[in-house]
Amino acid sequence: MKNKIQKITTNLWFDLKAEEAAVFYTSVFKNSKIEKITRYGKERHHISGISEGTVMTVKFQLEGQEFVALNGGPQYKFTEAISFIVNCETQEEIDYYWEKLTEGGDEKAQVCGWLKDKYGVSWQIVPTCLTEMISSSDSEKSERFLKAMFQMKKMDIKTLKQAYEG
Repeated sequence: MKNKIQKITTNLWFDLKAEEAAVFYTSVFKNSKIEKITRYGKERHHISGISEGTVMTVKFQLEGQEFVALNGGPQYKFTEAISFIVNCETQEEIDYYWEKLTEGGDEKAQVCGWLKDKYGVSWQIVPTCLTEMISSSDSEKSERFLKAMFQMKKMDIKTLKQAYEG
């Protein structure tokens, strides 16, 4: 029997740090694992120029979502145009993910719950109440929420809820 293939899988292009990044991400997220590692062989080396035996891809899961990390070379870099949202129920969760994912990352990219990790990947560490409060039918509440949020690096649920309630 074949394994069911996830319909949409995120592919992350790294220069040569795919395995390192996958190991890091699976250490941060609890329900995670590395599933398979493939290496460059003679034919793949000939096409890519990456040394034979080097890790080519790492298939891994984070919280049940499948990802592939590819060592593809230096041609492409990550930008903030794509980011991963981590929805957090508690301030402790926000603090945990923020601490882990900002370690070695770009401090200049830390704003309004957004961060860029040490591999250049962008993340949004947000409370689960974010969408509800931003899209409230009471525009005064959502404006207060947004004003407070725009002054933060790491989100603070208590402060955001206080601003929302006025």
